[in-house]
Amino acid sequence: MERNAVVCLAGTLDTKGTEYAYVRDCLLAAGVDVFVVDCGVLGEPVFEPDVDSAHVAEKAGIRLQDFQSGVEGAGGRVLAVTKMSEGLQKVLEELVELDRIDAVIGLGGTGGTDLLSGAFKNLGLGFPKLIVSTMASNNTRPYVGHSDMLMANAVTDIAGLNSISKQVLGNAANAAAGMAKGRAHIQTQAEASKPLIAVSMFGVTTPGVMRVRSRLESEGFEVVTFHAVGEGAGMEHLIDQGAIDGLIDFTLPEVLNHWNHGIFDPGCERMEAAVRTGIPQVVVPGAIECFNFGAVDTIPAEFNTPERNVLIHNPNITSLLATPEELGKLGEYVADHVNRAPGPKAVGLPLAGLDNYFKKGSQWHDVDVTPLFDSIRRDLDPDVELIEMQNNINDEEFADAIFDLFMKQWAARRQPTAAVE
Repeated sequence: MERNAVVCLAGTLDTKGTEYAYVRDCLLAAGVDVFVVDCGVLGEPVFEPDVDSAHVAEKAGIRLQDFQSGVEGAGGRVLAVTKMSEGLQKVLEELVELDRIDAVIGLGGTGGTDLLSGAFKNLGLGFPKLIVSTMASNNTRPYVGHSDMLMANAVTDIAGLNSISKQVLGNAANAAAGMAKGRAHIQTQAEASKPLIAVSMFGVTTPGVMRVRSRLESEGFEVVTFHAVGEGAGMEHLIDQGAIDGLIDFTLPEVLNHWNHGIFDPGCERMEAAVRTGIPQVVVPGAIECFNFGAVDTIPAEFNTPERNVLIHNPNITSLLATPEELGKLGEYVADHVNRAPGPKAVGLPLAGLDNYFKKGSQWHDVDVTPLFDSIRRDLDPDVELIEMQNNINDEEFADAIFDLFMKQWAARRQPTAAVE
């Protein structure tokens, strides 16, 4: 007999028990079962959980008595958040492994969001996870990381029920219930049956990527594109997790954004995951010559100079040009990462333009990026196949050549993941 969908409700039932009780009742009204995990360390829970906080603490290798309740700093609150998050993660992983829950939801302020997010975001892509947080209207990257976790803005502080918080919490409960009910269907729809190829893309490299994507899909591959506005970090993470079978790293502005603290900084070194995993890859230095800030008046003075040739991409995004010295270093960076990658690999250079910024009539038409090409040619190991074409990166001829180059690397892979030949 098929069981009813189950939502796990996790969090501090001592300080926010009233709010958790309300969410529990909303979940039950939505037609799902509820499994409650308590993470509170300051007192007794407002209602009885299915898993108590002592068990969560035990999973982290500590006792509740080890906490200096109510004391701020490393010996008290910070320790409680860190260790209870570790314990909660282990509890949730066991519940998911045993197929006892279909979604998880929690509520938190700053500390609660830290506790919950540390556990939730590690549950894996596709498992429904939602936090109602007072931090959701701010920068959520520290909490979400590379996961698909959802965050709902609490609007009010999570400190008592009122006409506003009841609507926010009720909507969140219904969202979690809906995700739990639909999980089995979504899993069926998303079951991977084809090799998954990642391709990095920017607005100014989109035509080339779309051509490559179409060719790959016609050969039976599944293709996932990653917008190079910082999402390359998520791509690196998924490669490390083994979710990606092959890579066409077509677009690399995140490298210079990372060096110069641009708004599209991925927060990590790009191109490292292919070195760690050895998946088949083709690298194209698309848009590597640029980094980005917001509107013109947000550009730091040190970068708002004539040599940066500031280009207004749209009213809220500006693109800045690499210096000749940076171009040389970027070429060294690309060559070094390709050289160190243990899997099948190749490089393609579009000598007539790294993106649409180089098209005739554009502000960066005829910009000289020779230092980039020269350093790649000089530093790339001679056994790595290198193709150079007098094309813009978005020309169909170049995109087709990159597709052909990838197919050669795919054929040379060590351990085929599926029959695509």
